[in-house]
Amino acid sequence: MPAPSRTSRDAIVLAAGETLEVDGLDGLTMQAVAARVGVRAPSLYKHVQGRDDLVRLVTEAAVIELAGRMEAAAPEGTEPRAALHAAARALRAFGHARPGAFRLIFSPGPAATLPDPGVALRGVAVVMRVATELAGPDHALEAARTLTAWASGFIAMELAGAFRMGGDVDRAFDYGARRLADALARD
Repeated sequence: MPAPSRTSRDAIVLAAGETLEVDGLDGLTMQAVAARVGVRAPSLYKHVQGRDDLVRLVTEAAVIELAGRMEAAAPEGTEPRAALHAAARALRAFGHARPGAFRLIFSPGPAATLPDPGVALRGVAVVMRVATELAGPDHALEAARTLTAWASGFIAMELAGAFRMGGDVDRAFDYGARRLADALARD
């Protein structure tokens, strides 16, 4: 009779996310995750197919967490400009709280590590909704890409310590979000 499992897929994904934040993507190894959940590395293969599968699961968990934060910050019915600003702030807060996960989402790796398309769609739902409300359905995709590129680029630069010219970075972020909302609005 096989021995009962001493861990679960959920525990492994949680431990892998913690490992990512502490040790970065290069430190996200099967051995490191196994040590964190208190098993030997071969035991992980009962729950995940390998490192790429593990990275994909961590990416999916991060996308779902980020989507939840953005949905809570900018629920349906929120005025579109305010929704853009709130969603952008939620993305920024996520980037600061989970920089490893932020980088994983916005610097995707090999195809085997990419999230399931359904998870990816949930991740962009708020941005697409707000972009559609601001720019209209004919320009929603372009608007969503513009918003995502600006916000993720700003946050990546901020996390890298690239804003060294002084001034208030919070104010700059808010300025950018307001100006983008104004520029994309159809009215």
